[in-house]
Amino acid sequence: MRNWLIKIIDLILYSNLWIALAALAMTLQTQLFLLGKAQYSPYWIFVFSGSLFLYALHRIVGLEKAKPFQEAGRYQVIATFKHHIKLYAALSILVSAYFFFLLPFHLQLSLFLPALLSLAYVIPVLKGKKRLRDIHFVKVFLIAIVWTWLTVILPALELGLEQQLCTLLMCLERVCFVFAITIPFDIRDLEIDQFNKVKTIPSRYGIKKSKAIALFLLAMALCFAYLNLYTLGISASQFLAYLLSSSIAAFLIVKSTGDRHDYFYTGLLDGTMILQAVLVFLFTN
Repeated sequence: MRNWLIKIIDLILYSNLWIALAALAMTLQTQLFLLGKAQYSPYWIFVFSGSLFLYALHRIVGLEKAKPFQEAGRYQVIATFKHHIKLYAALSILVSAYFFFLLPFHLQLSLFLPALLSLAYVIPVLKGKKRLRDIHFVKVFLIAIVWTWLTVILPALELGLEQQLCTLLMCLERVCFVFAITIPFDIRDLEIDQFNKVKTIPSRYGIKKSKAIALFLLAMALCFAYLNLYTLGISASQFLAYLLSSSIAAFLIVKSTGDRHDYFYTGLLDGTMILQAVLVFLFTN
């Protein structure tokens, strides 16, 4: 029974279904705040399948960059699921392409830059077979910016609310939140990044200071969310949901160490995005 449970968890996490659900959850949360409800859009399916494709591609390319580490941990599991991940990538790109053409033209144009950055993040298009994520300190900034673009700016653009103050505050909140929960992944990847000669915040400032930076950013995210109590009309109960999910994220950041099981990172830390959206919906009056 335990072995089957582990296989199911591995399938959900390493097939990238979990992170794709996180992208969808963050998108729905934005729509709830801006519109007052979650209203179906083809963009829902696009952001889910697009995230599934990009992270599957990232897994496949990442295996080549981590050959000395493939015999243990998450890389061993990813290598086991390699053919499955390729299949998911192929299916998800087809779904993404279909729903892309269902989107309004202005939304299609606005997807060009984040799509380009995302592909350059995972595919070695730079000199020396490097990816954007292999440039010193770039990884966390890129992740925070692209996630904010996909889960805040584009949903707001679809609703015609991209120029509102509340949207700007939500962008700042999302950038800070995603940046904060991404720093622990650099703590996890210290050994691999050192092998690939990539400098990150933890390798430059150390683990203790990196956690302090992440907690500060989390506090800033809370401040921006609080300001939206007044500009967007977020209810006190919704802010309480945000506070609760951020508190759990802060606890996980503090507990981050390089030797923790990957479930802690890929499951729990990534899962804070899903948790936040679920709590916000549950606490919506």
